[in-house]
Amino acid sequence: MHLKVGDAELAKRFYVDLLGFELTADVPGAVFVSAGGYHHHMAMNTWRSAGAGLRAPGLGLGRVDITLPDATEVARAAARLRAHGVQLRDTGAAVELDDPWGNLVRLSPA
Repeated sequence: MHLKVGDAELAKRFYVDLLGFELTADVPGAVFVSAGGYHHHMAMNTWRSAGAGLRAPGLGLGRVDITLPDATEVARAAARLRAHGVQLRDTGAAVELDDPWGNLVRLSPA
């Protein structure tokens, strides 16, 4: 999945530092991330969106579902996010948060 973002460094901080993806490539204006050693599951770039703010409702993807191995991994991710001051919503089945561009990110167990 490739996302257009306003700031590649902010995307890296969010998706790598906070969510825990592995950085697989960091090139001018783009970052590529993965889990488990894959070349990349996601990429975020500013190639046509540098400086973009919040995504307009109804425009683009809107939601990213990330499935973690089990509820323990979801709880670990939630604790890490809370420790960084990220506001989470617990639906009972998943933990939800917004990325810096207003995309809903949903973490749930497999």
